[in-house]
Amino acid sequence: MKSGDHGSNPSKAEVPNPIPSNPDRGKEVFDLDRTHVFHSWSAQAQIAPLPVAGGAGSYFWDFEGKKYLDFSCQLVFTNIGFQHPKVVKAIQDQAAKLTTVAPQVANDARGEAAKRIASVAGKAHNKVFFTNGGADAVENAIKMARIHTGRHKILSFYRSYHGNTTSAITATGDPRRWPNEFAYGHVHFFGPYLYRTAFWSKSEEEECERALKHLEDVIIFEGAKTVAAILIESVVGTAGVLIPPKGYLEGVRALCDKYGILWIADEVMSGFGRTGNWFGYQLSSVEPDLITFAKGVNSGYVPLGGVVISDAIAKTFDDRVFPGGLTYSGHPLACASAVATIDVMREEQVVENAREIGEKVIGPALRALAEKHPVIGEVRGVGVFWALDLVKDRATREPLAPYGGTSEAMSFFVSECKKNGLMPFSNFNRVHVVPPCNVSADEFAEGLAIMDKAFTAIGKYYEEKS
Repeated sequence: MKSGDHGSNPSKAEVPNPIPSNPDRGKEVFDLDRTHVFHSWSAQAQIAPLPVAGGAGSYFWDFEGKKYLDFSCQLVFTNIGFQHPKVVKAIQDQAAKLTTVAPQVANDARGEAAKRIASVAGKAHNKVFFTNGGADAVENAIKMARIHTGRHKILSFYRSYHGNTTSAITATGDPRRWPNEFAYGHVHFFGPYLYRTAFWSKSEEEECERALKHLEDVIIFEGAKTVAAILIESVVGTAGVLIPPKGYLEGVRALCDKYGILWIADEVMSGFGRTGNWFGYQLSSVEPDLITFAKGVNSGYVPLGGVVISDAIAKTFDDRVFPGGLTYSGHPLACASAVATIDVMREEQVVENAREIGEKVIGPALRALAEKHPVIGEVRGVGVFWALDLVKDRATREPLAPYGGTSEAMSFFVSECKKNGLMPFSNFNRVHVVPPCNVSADEFAEGLAIMDKAFTAIGKYYEEKS
């Protein structure tokens, strides 16, 4: 199937003209939000949320009728776009049959969702523990690892994000961890990142070898018998879209086996088509012990996350109580939407589209964009999971915004994109290009043209010193 074919698929949400302009209603929605809604990761008096009226496919629109092509997938979760008709219908049908039920009973939607999720993981992964999102998936995976091994330490990347619950945020490496460090037993280490190498590497092979040596040193100095798990995003997401070099995940698996440590693959962002595979770890030849997921499992239509559990770990709890649970674990509406989403992804070859369009369209186009705009220091990615590392000077690689912050240049780039009808995803000095997995070639070309204009507009911030 050729990249872009899915754009004409009749079952994909058709993109209607936005609703008639109704700025008065938009103001009402904005005022209601600002009066009563407390937003995450924000100083409340300094934000002005965009009132969104609707969406379909790769687009959404505001109450003034302005349409935005969504290259952020909101928070990288609308993997099949907005309002896919088959998934919407599945939610409606489930609501008419049974809207909710407690987790201690058996339910067909829950069982079918677990079966489908397990079927796209490894052969030794047959059980799924459902949560309400990615953070509590990570939280429970850590709990399982500690109980299974009888150890307490969790090792994770400095460049990472794992969620905003107690252990998940402490395992996180990025600055959101700093005011939230209340969990114990967490140790951070440097993962591979050749463009900004911590190991003075000159090739991917060197970076892989030295990063693994660093990880083993951390294990040894922390005391291998104290380490329960190594928790890593299979492809680091918010912290940079960092693709592991060839052999790195295999090396992590080997270290885990050598020291009796579990490997937890955080697939919350990289899972369900984002990398052109069902899971990001499938870029390697090895399997993790626990897999956390959320976001793309049902395109975020209803909150859902979970842990895919290997048979060996599941057996630990055959006759031992697992000390965890959630009132809405395996919620029927969420599970019905997951069943429909996975079925849609199979029927419409969405994962294949992500892989092919990444290789043949997105990658080449972004590399050509970098040749035109020197502010783009590096292009990296796979599938529909890409990042542009922006710099003031290519020779020094000085970031266009500081670690943990933003800059006038980055803010200007985002405003230029929005002005021209593109919703970007930016973090620190990076622009992440993360459209839906079923984005068409024409839609991507539309977004690329807007980014091209925005990069031209910020060219003045490039300060080559060499």
